[in-house]
Amino acid sequence: MLTRKDILSINQQFSTGTIINESSLDFVLKQTYRSHHWYKTMCLLARTILLDHVFEDGNKRTAAAIIMTYLETNGQEYNPDAIARVVLQITKQNITSTNIIGRIIHHATK
Repeated sequence: MLTRKDILSINQQFSTGTIINESSLDFVLKQTYRSHHWYKTMCLLARTILLDHVFEDGNKRTAAAIIMTYLETNGQEYNPDAIARVVLQITKQNITSTNIIGRIIHHATK
């Protein structure tokens, strides 16, 4: 499970790590600590970062990196280009359902 510090560190690979929606990040982290299912946690984090614009810059890149981190940690194969397309699709279509996000990510792992 990624911590707030881990997520901030990931964003700092792409940007300054400036959080502009702290309450949204805090809320999703509380939710993910309750969940023991890594896939649901990954979807919740990606959704929050992409749609709630947690960081000043680099939200899409941060979400993609988080998705890939969770997939790698759990031994799932994926195509990085497909993950990038998934992130764009979630953002452009404003997909809020974590179930739909999970299905879209699942298709990128085949």
